[in-house]
Parts: sequence; structure tokens; C-alpha cells
Amino acid sequence: MRRAALTLIVTVIILALATSGRAQPDSPRNVIVITIDGLRWQEFFGGAAREYLKQNPNGSATEAERTFWRDAVEARRSVLMPFVWSTIARDGQIFGDATIGSTSRLTNGLYFSYPGYSEMFAGRADPRINSNDKVPNPNVTVFEWLNRRPSFEGRVAAFGSWDVLPSILNVERSRIPVGSGWTVVPNATTDRERDINQLAMDLPRYWSYGPVDAPIVYAAIEALRTRKPRVLYVMLGEGDEWAHEGRYDLYLDATLRADRFIERIWKAAQAMPEYSGRTSLLVTTDHGRGATTADWTKHGRDVAAAERTWIAVLGPDVPALGVRRNVNVTTSQIAATIASLVGEEFAAAVSGVAAALPLNR
Repeated sequence: MRRAALTLIVTVIILALATSGRAQPDSPRNVIVITIDGLRWQEFFGGAAREYLKQNPNGSATEAERTFWRDAVEARRSVLMPFVWSTIARDGQIFGDATIGSTSRLTNGLYFSYPGYSEMFAGRADPRINSNDKVPNPNVTVFEWLNRRPSFEGRVAAFGSWDVLPSILNVERSRIPVGSGWTVVPNATTDRERDINQLAMDLPRYWSYGPVDAPIVYAAIEALRTRKPRVLYVMLGEGDEWAHEGRYDLYLDATLRADRFIERIWKAAQAMPEYSGRTSLLVTTDHGRGATTADWTKHGRDVAAAERTWIAVLGPDVPALGVRRNVNVTTSQIAATIASLVGEEFAAAVSGVAAALPLNR
């Protein structure tokens, strides 16, 4: 009898230890969505391309080549995006590697930012979205739809330097707080929030619409810590700007920092009990770019390769299948996937929305 009781106690302790680090099935789920504007699938899966790197006049390697070039593909992509390839690829799933028979692509036919983001978050392409003008999105995005749900109301937040983001999310209708432009923390109420806004104002103004990505990330992490959103969206945009200027070295540098920002946001969430073990991460891009040294700086309907994207997903409900082989997906599937990661059915509720990504097969 005494031995049976001891066995039962040991079994209970083992089961408790085994489940203590995991969220229980009825735990509320959260999701963090991060986009890296215009990051090509070629760099995402293959790292730096040597033919795009400029050489010093004396023929010696530049700092960018020394930093990002490695002979092996796996080493090149890992040095460019160490968190993605050490953590998401190991514990989650990645779509879009054409070298192993997979594709991730846009369906809107335009291959630039606003149509890409609208497709991504509304779950379908819309021919009415045909410019980057600050026109309120007529489509209900998954963020707006979730913000209307009782358990998510007031717990959706978005941050991005590009001042078109409020239009993409139609803030007048959706009532989602969006930090963008030079006010990266909307409705700042604390000294720390006001300091983050001041930092954004104090940084050099490379672009007229808003700051570099760093203060956007600080604002997003501060929101996690203080406002506790269940759905957080962060738009990173520096890489696309440097690509348009033909600065492959700075495009790579921005990608490395984006990976560091993603890791920082993820670790900040995992350090908080509200998020640890019950939060998913989805990382993707709004469009691709040209596939040659002549057109890699460009994207749009006349740049066919710009339809190609990639998607990475990590979370407690995402099987660790790694880089997916022979699976073809579209950017339009992201909206339903975001909802499914928090236990909601966007595609079933909104007509014409693409199904979620096939994460379980």
C-alpha cells in the first residue's frame, strides 16, 4: 500500500513538471505579427548574394562581405538572420523556399506595399487597393475583426513607421491604436512613452514619413509590458528603403537588425506570464523584389519575381515541421492564420477569405 501511494505521488509530480511550462488548453492565446517590408525570399533562405556586394577599389572584401558572406548557404542565412534560423526554423515552420519545391506568393498582381498588406490582413486581394495613397481600407482586416470580438476588444495594437499604416488598418473605423509616423506611441501617458516619442523625433530623418525601425520596436515592447495587447502587429520597413536606394550593404544590415528586433520582441513576451507559453509569432513580408542584379531594387506589376514572399510561424500550437517542402501557399492565407493562432475562425466568418496555412499537415 505504501509503495503504491509513493508511486502515485511520483507520477503526479512528473505530470505537474511536464505541464508546468506549457499553457493549458483553456489558456487565452495571443499572437505577435511582424513584417519585414520587401525582404526577398532569396536572402531570407539563402543569405547574402556575393554578386550584389560591391568590392573595394583594391579588390579586397568590404565590411559587408566580411560580415555577411559565408561559403555555405546554411551559414550565410544563419549569419544574416540568426534568430529565424536557430529558433523559428527549429521549433516552428517556414514557407516559401523554392529550392525545395515550395512557394509563397502574392495574389494581387501589383506586388507593392499597400496591396500586399491589404491582401495579407484582409485575406484576399482587392483591385480597389491599387496605390500607396493614404486611402482608408474598405476591407475589414483580421485585426479589426478581432478587435470587435468580446475577448479582444481594446487589446489589439499596431506599430509601424510608414504613415500609410493607419489607412491600411482603417483606424477611423477599426478604432485600433496605431503608432506611426513621428508619433510611435499613440496617446502617450507615461514618461517612458513620451521619451520613446522624443527619441523618434530626435533621430536623423532619412525618410520624410517616419523614423527608422528602432523606436517602433521600443514602442511595441513597451506596449507589451504595460498595455498587454493580445494581438500585436509590428511593421519593419528600413530594408525596403535601402533596397530602393541600391544599398545592398544597408539592406543586409537592416535585415540583420530586423532579426534582432524580432528576437527582442519574442523574448520580451516570453519573459511575461501573460504571454509565455501561450503566444504565437508570425513573420512575413508584403512583397518580393526583382531576381537579378539589374532589378533587385525594384518591385511592382512589371517585376514578375516580386510576387514571391515567405512566411515563418512559431508558437505553442504550431508543430515543429521546420522548412516546409513541396507546399504552395499565398499571402492571402495569413489573415485566417492569425485568427486561428488565437482560436478564432476569420475565414468562416468573412466571405471570400482564404483558408489558413496548413500548419498541421
